Amino acid sequence: MTLVETIRSTLQKRAVYEKTRKELRRLPLDVALDLDIDRADADKIAYNAVYR
Repeated sequence: MTLVETIRSTLQKRAVYEKTRKELRRLPLDVALDLDIDRADADKIAYNAVYR
């Protein structure tokens, strides 16, 4: 993988992480509770979804 490809991949993953994190934080409370998601854990959930 070239340096440019690595940078592009990193930036794409970061964009997906940010979008996922924001969407999780914006979930209505009733939906978050139904999904057993604590909106305060949005960072951790988004990180696991994108980077693991």
